[in-house]
Amino acid sequence: MKRVALSEIKDQLSKYLRAAQRGDVLITLHGKPAGILIGFESDEDWFDYRLEHDPRFLGRVERSRRSLREGRGVRLEAVTGAERGRPEKRMQQRRTRSARPVRRRARG
Repeated sequence: MKRVALSEIKDQLSKYLRAAQRGDVLITLHGKPAGILIGFESDEDWFDYRLEHDPRFLGRVERSRRSLREGRGVRLEAVTGAERGRPEKRMQQRRTRSARPVRRRARG
């Protein structure tokens, strides 16, 4: 982790934002840690960060874990049918008269 004084960050923010894409930058104030500059290399990194810090999402995860600890929940095998040795059923589309493909004349 790179360690940089706030006064230097203020003068060269774009430089340190680029550096933060490769690794966090610790910002110091009077020599003591004051904050961290976090960069994102991609939109996925930004999405992951938001998800990991969203209190609503974290609350849902905690409620789900508590529910599983209390014995309430459904095993994945029960949902997919794999537990009984049957593969998961897939819905098949039925073709009706109105869904016939349209034939087009070849241009020539």
